[in-house]
Amino acid sequence: MHIIITGANRGIGKTLADQYRAAGQEVIGTSRDGSADIVLDVTEPAHHSAMAEQLQGRPIDLLICNAGVYLDKGHDLNDYPAEMWAQSFATNVTGVFLTIQSLLPNLRAGRGRIAIVSSQMASHTRAPGGSYIYRASKAAVLNLGRNLASDLQADGIAVGIYHPGWVQTDMGGTSAEISVDQAADGLIERFAALSLDTTGCFETWDGRAHPY
Repeated sequence: MHIIITGANRGIGKTLADQYRAAGQEVIGTSRDGSADIVLDVTEPAHHSAMAEQLQGRPIDLLICNAGVYLDKGHDLNDYPAEMWAQSFATNVTGVFLTIQSLLPNLRAGRGRIAIVSSQMASHTRAPGGSYIYRASKAAVLNLGRNLASDLQADGIAVGIYHPGWVQTDMGGTSAEISVDQAADGLIERFAALSLDTTGCFETWDGRAHPY
């Protein structure tokens, strides 16, 4: 199986890459800092073009859109500059779209699956306040994934959107509920179960359907 993982240099992305490789799968990871297989800043169209050229003619079985930022963590309502909104949406939403768009020929060739790492914070059922940018961007990418699922179904491409859990990573912090290995184990099971019958799903790392 040929797998592409964005944001594969640390946290969940790196652990997913390590586990897939240990299982004998062919994995290409991306990172913006050059520490993975392909340099990809998901906000840069030129990087997407270069990646598409590098992978031209290679079918993709699974694309995991994992790269993301949480720039407004802990910020007060009065501390929300416009640039923070722009940067966050460029990575968490536009970056996901550009990644999928640039690799569509590969996904069509492999009748591949797309897994988008979102968050339970995307759900309209969870509105405790704060983290306005992160919540809004994850809600947007959930909506994006649901609509892509509709449009790509005719191509045989299934799209799933996933909450990885509150994970002990740089983003989640040390007090988070589950380890990165637990999250990766669960997500790998979810990705394996994704099909055209379940396309458009929003699920948790441990297999529960999540309210939109």
